[in-house]
Amino acid sequence: MSKPDKYELLAETAKRRGFFWPSFEIYGGVSGFIDYGPLGIGLRRKIEEKWRDFFIRREGLLELDTPIIVPERVFEASGHVEHFKDPVVECVACKRSYRADHLLKEKTNIDAEALSIEEMDREIRKNLLRCPECGGELSKPKQLGTMFKTTIGPYVESTAYGRPETAQGIFIDFKRLYEIGRERLPLGIAQIGRSLRNEVSPRQGPLRLRELNMMEFEFFFDPENVHSSKFETVRAEVLRLVPAEKRLKGDEEPLSVTVGEALERGYILNPWSAYFMVQSKRFVDAIGIPPDRQRFHEKLPRERAHYSAQTYDHEVLLHRWGWVELAGHAYRTDFDLKAHMEGSGVDMRVFKPYDRPIRKTAKRLIPHLPVLGKKFGEKTKRIAEKIIRLDPNVVEKTLDAQGYVEIEGCKIGPEDVKIVEEVSEETGRRFVPHVVEPSFGSDRLLYAVLEYAYSRENDRVVLRIPRDMAPVQTAVLPLMAKDGLAEKALLLYEALLDGGFDVEYDETGSIGRRYARSDEAGIPVAVTVDYDTLKDDTVTLRNRDTWKQVRAKATDIPHLLRAYIHGEKEFDQLGEMVPGNSAA
Repeated sequence: MSKPDKYELLAETAKRRGFFWPSFEIYGGVSGFIDYGPLGIGLRRKIEEKWRDFFIRREGLLELDTPIIVPERVFEASGHVEHFKDPVVECVACKRSYRADHLLKEKTNIDAEALSIEEMDREIRKNLLRCPECGGELSKPKQLGTMFKTTIGPYVESTAYGRPETAQGIFIDFKRLYEIGRERLPLGIAQIGRSLRNEVSPRQGPLRLRELNMMEFEFFFDPENVHSSKFETVRAEVLRLVPAEKRLKGDEEPLSVTVGEALERGYILNPWSAYFMVQSKRFVDAIGIPPDRQRFHEKLPRERAHYSAQTYDHEVLLHRWGWVELAGHAYRTDFDLKAHMEGSGVDMRVFKPYDRPIRKTAKRLIPHLPVLGKKFGEKTKRIAEKIIRLDPNVVEKTLDAQGYVEIEGCKIGPEDVKIVEEVSEETGRRFVPHVVEPSFGSDRLLYAVLEYAYSRENDRVVLRIPRDMAPVQTAVLPLMAKDGLAEKALLLYEALLDGGFDVEYDETGSIGRRYARSDEAGIPVAVTVDYDTLKDDTVTLRNRDTWKQVRAKATDIPHLLRAYIHGEKEFDQLGEMVPGNSAA
């Protein structure tokens, strides 16, 4: 029997310790849904808090919260109704459905995301692929919409969808948030929330869900002025890129280039994309995944979403699935705002004043209506409207060259139109901002944090979650649940709660078993109250990662823990080392 892989080991630990497990478990479960337990909720909250600190607080973004259920006309305007689809094959025998591109990737290692339906069908037939469950024949692939459809209220004509991303709520509210942000660009608007995607055959645990948690922001800027001092701070930072031009040559190995070189060579189209890719790398490093296990993988033109001019997937290396996307960095240009301008009739342009007014001279055509009316009768109004829309310079040249301009078979001469030159003063310009979008999946981030934290020591599981990310920061353990130790430990536990710590109290079982439970939950420090505590008010602090122990005053524990959790002190600096301090 083959040994279980890391995913299976981690999934078992996650279920036992209360991180996550399959939803609807007592009814056999439904793929694509997971439940989070106490530790999972705590870890996801820490990930979201760190993301807020990295991107909302430090970058000065505005945060938004919009509905999950969205009227159909929004997604018609954005193009999702037409484009948000996946290629699906069905087993003709057992009727199970599968993502055609995923099946090809799993069985043949063909990167099928960029293939057309016809190309996928040819590859399926050429490689003799059958149903993974029953071995039956597979149907021809077809495109299937993956948004959950519903209605708003009792009226069937009021169609709506569960949002597959949080972005459209941001675009719809751009005009209001631009006003709230004192009408300045660049402007970043962020949203953390749930999205729904009716995945065809999700089979990757928390990595591919039908109900998922997303952390996204849209960063709006003037496309004619993309320079920022922020970009200069990351110009020398090295990114590991797999650009599209390498992929088209069949080369998937990342190259290491500075941000400045990536822009000069055209690997990254926009400086703001590059800046946030660096911040994304730093964020993922800060939650426990080293840079040499990260890469940015550019999507080929046929793989990109309909709104994107360039997309890089921020990927990390995982044990079972290889390179997996944790975030996407899309340059959406002005696609979405223009789409919603057209769909709603609301002007999404912004006004940018010039430093000083610009004088402009322009020619204008004025139809001579009395003359046109005598010549063309009922056609006059229509011809006059078309004259106004013509380019005055072209009309002037054509009249000089041949003496008339032809409109709908009618010859318009110099006597029919007047060309006037007007001088105007422009104080600024109106334009639709461009957008870069960093989009993170917090479920995938949570799983990746756990996989990189997972280790085994002496056949015991230790989750080495970065100490500032741990869902529980410390455990308070009385050595024995008698002789006043439990009462003393509870006083310390309550003091830590009052100090704002995420803390657990555990008095059940031997101290060794409780240490093991603490390690398995990823708790960085266990504090033990023992008989010496009753004599000198000192307690033992035990390090999760090294099993070293130090002794410190109970009254000092809150500020010592805070200093350790935030990286201001190392563990050995928290107290006096206990001899033979590798107690498990």
